[in-house]
Amino acid sequence: MRRLTPVVLAATLALALPVTASASGQVHCGHIDRLTVPGAQRAEHACLDDLTTTGTVAGGHTVQADWTGLTSAGLPVPSGVPGVQVDGYFPDTSTTNNNHGWAHDAQFVIRMPDHWNGGLVVTGSPGNRAQYANDRAIGDQVLADGFAFAATDKGNVGTKFYDDGSAPGDSVAEWNLRVTQLTLAAKAVVWQRYGRLPSRTIAAGLSNGGYLVRWQLENVPWLYDGGVDWEGTLFTEQGPNLMTFLPPAIKNYPAYAAGDENAHQALLDDGFAPGSEFLWPFHNQVYWTLTQQIYRAEFDPGYTGSEADYDYASRPAAVHRAVGKVSLTGRIDKPLITIHGTLDSLLPIAQDSDVYDRMITDAGRGALHRYYRFAGGNHVDGLVDAYPDRLRPLAPCFRSAFSALTGWLGGTQPPPSSTITAVDKLTQSTSCSLVD
Repeated sequence: MRRLTPVVLAATLALALPVTASASGQVHCGHIDRLTVPGAQRAEHACLDDLTTTGTVAGGHTVQADWTGLTSAGLPVPSGVPGVQVDGYFPDTSTTNNNHGWAHDAQFVIRMPDHWNGGLVVTGSPGNRAQYANDRAIGDQVLADGFAFAATDKGNVGTKFYDDGSAPGDSVAEWNLRVTQLTLAAKAVVWQRYGRLPSRTIAAGLSNGGYLVRWQLENVPWLYDGGVDWEGTLFTEQGPNLMTFLPPAIKNYPAYAAGDENAHQALLDDGFAPGSEFLWPFHNQVYWTLTQQIYRAEFDPGYTGSEADYDYASRPAAVHRAVGKVSLTGRIDKPLITIHGTLDSLLPIAQDSDVYDRMITDAGRGALHRYYRFAGGNHVDGLVDAYPDRLRPLAPCFRSAFSALTGWLGGTQPPPSSTITAVDKLTQSTSCSLVD
């Protein structure tokens, strides 16, 4: 994947489209073995009674470990979506993804419901997870709505993903190319199954997957009609980025935990929201140091000091250029809806989506963006069940944002950007309003 570029991808897969397309228009499972995924090294087909996790868990067509901890227990699970699933992988030299026992990266899944609404949703995995990571948070609902759904592992997974590149920044850069690759291939497979290309293609993603949505709409917008970004990671060459706000958090947390008010204020000044303090012990123990270690290893492998003492601003220009490879600009060219929780304690909203919203405005693209800040939302919904009275789940808000985007693409303007403070504790697991 190291030499694969978007131009090569587009040329290769565009040439493959007419060769593999079918005009049959059939949507049943007959002849599914004839479906080909352009560029794929392996593709396996299955005719399923239910493409949602209700069916795929029971039938072994998902990997629950990929998506465990991303949603709350109360998120509704749809069912009864028959169709075709294609699992496989594109050529790659790395072997961090062992799903299906394949020990092969660049794995993907494409699901196509029998009752298709003409749309396609493409996702990249959050964090460093594999291709099924979005099955509950995103896939279930869009499949139930009639969309085809495609997801990729981004070309490398796990806590040593940074080993998958010949130069600093290459592993993250591969993520972007793998989403582009899958989008082109999925359009071709949809054409073969239904006899026509998607009428609308939507990029959607959570955390690192949200970053991928942003990057795609900035760099290859012609592939998409719009996107939904759920608290996407922000990479900017000059900062902020993960390596600018995580080291101060790591450095100040021990003193804060010992009662030092100056350390407490330092964490707030670093962007962590007042009121999120109850989340800091867990994030300090589980996320902050590990996240800093692996992303610093990706962009600055030559650093040998303490992660708490890491100072991105003073690091060599080559480190900044490595981040620059994958940086965002705000120059989106298709409608984008962003959602983010105000209590996010991994990607603080003040250091992430607040900044990206300003970047979009400064780039003159504000009319293409809606930004909804949800009071009480954390980074992913895995802790909602532990703090049901202090956190609100964002998965229902993603579903509302997705519906708002499809309406936007149909000519109905979504609500203005805002901070939503109102929440009904009785229905927060199943519904979410985009207006206060």
